Formats: sequence, C-alpha cells, structure tokens
Amino acid sequence: MSNLRQEFIEFAVSAGVLRFGEFVTKAGRTSPYFFNAGLFSEGATLAQVARFYAQTLQDSGVEYDMLFGPAYKGITLASATAVALAGMGRNVPFAFNRKEAKDHGEGGTIVGAKLQGKVVIIDDVISAGTSVRESVDMIRAAGATPCAVLIALDRMERSGKDGALSALSAVQEVAREYDMPVISIGNLNDLFEYISNGGDARLAQYKDAVAAYRTRYGV
Repeated sequence: MSNLRQEFIEFAVSAGVLRFGEFVTKAGRTSPYFFNAGLFSEGATLAQVARFYAQTLQDSGVEYDMLFGPAYKGITLASATAVALAGMGRNVPFAFNRKEAKDHGEGGTIVGAKLQGKVVIIDDVISAGTSVRESVDMIRAAGATPCAVLIALDRMERSGKDGALSALSAVQEVAREYDMPVISIGNLNDLFEYISNGGDARLAQYKDAVAAYRTRYGV
C-alpha cells in the first residue's frame, strides 16, 4: 500500500468517516464497515480530503480540462478539489448539477463553468453507478467528454443481490461501460491491510468480519 493510500485510510478512520461495526448498505448487505463522505463536514477535514483527491488525480496521469461534481456530495468534493489543485499550481474550472432545473436567472441544471473538453467526475463512492451514468449523460449532452471518475473509496464488491451477483463490481461495470478509468484514493484491500497490520489496534477485532465480507462479495 502506497504512503498516500495508507495515509488516506488512517485519516478517514481518525476523522470518523470510515467506521466499523454493523451497517446495512444500499444493496441491503450487512457490512462490517461504512464510509460516509458526508461527515467531511468541517473546514480542516474537507481541506485534507480535497488534497487527497487532488494528489491522486495528479498522480493518475489522466489528461483532463475540468471537474464535475454530481449532486449532492460531489458538489462539495469537486469544489474543494479544484481549490486543492489550485494550491498545487493547477487552476482548473469546475461545475456541478442541480437536482431540479432552475426556471429563472441563468436557468438550467448546470452550475459553474461551461462543460467542455475532458471532464473528470468526482464523487465519494460508486454503489449502483447511477450518479455516474447521469453525469455522463449531462456531460455528453453539453458536447464535452467524460474522461475519468475519481472516488474516495472503492469497496471492490460485486454488484447485484445474493443469488444473482455480477462477476464485476459497480466500479468495474462503470469503467467497462464507458471505457474510462475509475480512480480511487483507497480501496477495500488498502482498508484490510491497514487493520491487519495494526494501523489501529482498536480495529483488529474487525479483521475477520472484513475478511469474510471480502470473501463473500469481493471481486
């Protein structure tokens, strides 16, 4: 695990954004961990996670012209990442969407810079891939090109329901469907390595549960 990925997992745990216990996911699974980017809800933690996003994007080698944040969590993440990139010397425009079209003022559903060129979609996680698909449609409708998706955590688990699990994860399905990379700051393997190697002794009790969950649903 690279230093950046290790630092991200450690940061997410310390910020209370990555939690362990028993949680029911959107897919109805009982997961031993849960990642909630909505808890990056103060200036210091938002600034730090934005630096992780920015550095990961820069390290990826992806060529891009602007950022797009799907409502709602993606709005804050894309905006903060643009600020972090500017601090690294890369000034890029960003835009985001409204859930409902505005019928006055400038109108429409897109706020911010005009969608053009190569666009990176920034979100927290990919569960069913719905927000990515909606974002791709909006970007293409504007005449721009979605070139990558950047997320915080890749859960690396097969999509679908028990008895009808896909061979691919939601992240892999998105990457294949749109023929573009899905980049993550960290993933389930990084998380498991962190708790297995004593990154936080308090989390050792969850090692077996995470291993079992990965065996059952992992790709």
